[in-house]
Amino acid sequence: MPGNKTNNALISVVIPSYNEEGNIDKIASYVVEQLTKPEYPFEIIFVDDGSTDSTLEKLIQLNRKDARIKFLSLSRNFGHQSALIAGLDFAAGDAVISMDADLQHPPELLPKLISKWEEDYDVVYTRRKEDQELPYLKRKTSKMFYKFINIFSDIKLEPGTSDFRLMDKKVVSVIKELPENNLFIRGLIKWVGFKQYCIEYIPQKRNDGESKYSYRKMISLAISGVTSTSIFPLRIASVMGFIISIAAFGYSLVVLYDYYFTNKNLSGWTTLIIAILFLGGAQLITLGIIGEYLGKLLIQSKGRPKYIIKKTYEETRNQEYPA
Repeated sequence: MPGNKTNNALISVVIPSYNEEGNIDKIASYVVEQLTKPEYPFEIIFVDDGSTDSTLEKLIQLNRKDARIKFLSLSRNFGHQSALIAGLDFAAGDAVISMDADLQHPPELLPKLISKWEEDYDVVYTRRKEDQELPYLKRKTSKMFYKFINIFSDIKLEPGTSDFRLMDKKVVSVIKELPENNLFIRGLIKWVGFKQYCIEYIPQKRNDGESKYSYRKMISLAISGVTSTSIFPLRIASVMGFIISIAAFGYSLVVLYDYYFTNKNLSGWTTLIIAILFLGGAQLITLGIIGEYLGKLLIQSKGRPKYIIKKTYEETRNQEYPA
């Protein structure tokens, strides 16, 4: 076997799934097919993130046909990042691969990810090449997402970096030990360091259903990424306050000079309204930034779990269920 990995090393594949009933069978079949090539034992862990369709039923059937296909079912929809963490918590592999269930992450890359791991890379992450067939607005917002992250956070993400990656078990252990609830795993992967390698890929078309990442969720993820990796926005608020204070002081000197040493009439109303609106807007922006951080501190202080498991493959194995 190539590389310095032992023959009994286990490969775990974690696949968060939310209403993916039309994709589950195909992604499971393709992953099994690709994982027979590196000749490592493997397990596939689907995380049903509170699906409302028949995703769970299909996972139960797959597990009964192939014990290597396992699943966790969460009590509700906790979001992609929490579902991914749930899979990492339960993965037993010496290397753990995370990928989406919609088949846009090509399973054909799995042997290549493992091959780079055999070359002693701790993290093998992927970078999506721009798909010109995507709608113009989707491509632009994706670029803006990474620009926003790179400008306002302390970590730098390459445009197109996805959650399709392989991590050595020592990296997974570090991620699992992090106590924070405000999850942005792409940023955490960069933050932890280790020896990393990037593989580019062309995304495939979604096999079935619609993307679960709306524009609102992309904005939320971007804000989460910035606030979980940097306090730079707070510094911007401080600088903004400092600049406004200097400007206000300078303008007050001009007003006093005009009042005492010139015959200019002070109209007042327009200037006053502009000043009030400007200062009020700046204050609200600053309070919003502070509130975002305070809100995350409040959530963290409650100590709630990142996810709640409703059911696992072990609990359904001996239950009667329609085939």
